[in-house]
Amino acid sequence: MLRKDIDEFIKTIPSDVNIVAATKYVGASEMMDLYNHNIKNFGENRVDSFLTKYEELKDAKDISWHFIGHLQRNKCKDIINKIDYLHSLDSLDLAKMIEKYRDNELNTFIEVSINLEENKNGVDYHNIYDFVSELLNYKKIKLVGLMMMAIKNDNDDDLDEQFNKLRILRDDLEKKFNISIPYLSMGMSDDYKIAIKNGATHIRLGRILWTN
Repeated sequence: MLRKDIDEFIKTIPSDVNIVAATKYVGASEMMDLYNHNIKNFGENRVDSFLTKYEELKDAKDISWHFIGHLQRNKCKDIINKIDYLHSLDSLDLAKMIEKYRDNELNTFIEVSINLEENKNGVDYHNIYDFVSELLNYKKIKLVGLMMMAIKNDNDDDLDEQFNKLRILRDDLEKKFNISIPYLSMGMSDDYKIAIKNGATHIRLGRILWTN
């Protein structure tokens, strides 16, 4: 059930920060509850679930669809012309599939493995410069931001360091390649406040939208 104070909660988020509702565990009716409270950015993790909800909500024309999970190359063509933003570009092989199947430019975030965790997806922090250099040759990919998953930590200073590292990386990429990368997708229900403090423009919120 949607949290009872949802409107008050939304007011606590700065107006220049986009709430992307992570809707992995809710259905179309619950998403419409959010929609009716003016949350219209929906983030899905799984292709099959996305396709189902996309059809069920197709009459809501102003929804902005974000794919925030790992996108397998063999499923790319199924959704790539239905989403508005991809938060999880993590390989040139996936970029090639987007280039092949996308009809027009796709707003894309590079997922960065900021902490170099072995089991997480994302472009290795140390390889990001070569990756961006290659990516700029792709005409269907519009690089709009960087995305990261923070390591869960009760230490606010450590989270500060993680999020700030992505912001500094973004700033450095802009200078090195003389491009604009306006967005940072970082922060979830447990750490969104710290992410906002460090420059997040998109926060991916799930559980906190449903429970007080």
